[in-house]
Amino acid sequence: MGRIKSALEIALERTESVKSDKTGIEQFEARQQGKRLANEFLAGSASLEEGIKKCPKDQQAALRQGIFDVLNAQITLPLAREDEKRIEITGKGLQAIIGDHRFTALYKQFTQAMAQYLNDAVQYEEAIKRQYAPKLRQKEEDLSRRLGRAVRIDPFQDAEFVAFYNQNMTALKANYQGMVDQVREQAAALFGKA
Repeated sequence: MGRIKSALEIALERTESVKSDKTGIEQFEARQQGKRLANEFLAGSASLEEGIKKCPKDQQAALRQGIFDVLNAQITLPLAREDEKRIEITGKGLQAIIGDHRFTALYKQFTQAMAQYLNDAVQYEEAIKRQYAPKLRQKEEDLSRRLGRAVRIDPFQDAEFVAFYNQNMTALKANYQGMVDQVREQAAALFGKA
């Protein structure tokens, strides 16, 4: 009759072949530290250059990769004027770790395009409202007649307007999203060469 093994003995047998990879763990931790450093940089409470200098040489590549991952993810279409500051800070961080003048020129064009995108978004919104205004007035008049009192409708509470608005704004975003994708790809390519 065979001996019955405890759960601990079985687990130890199965993990016997698993060896601790100290270098892999250090690289993972350095990458995580890079992500934390990038977030602190974006918050304005850390310097990338100082953080990289403090890191051991053999872990700097992983640290820089963590920084890059966070910063490259920040390259997005701005939602409001306040996002321009985030985009600017992101560019400075990427320039610090990429260190290629081509990226600096590309990112400058990108920030200008994102400012134009915000201007276009405001103009699109106004044009959409103007274009839909006659239809909205007609709906207000119809509703006022039925209720016997003056009614004002917020355009964003009208499902038809919202669909029309989203369709047009999605088209505008699509025009600029290609540039966002291109900048991310160029950043990745130049970072890979750094």
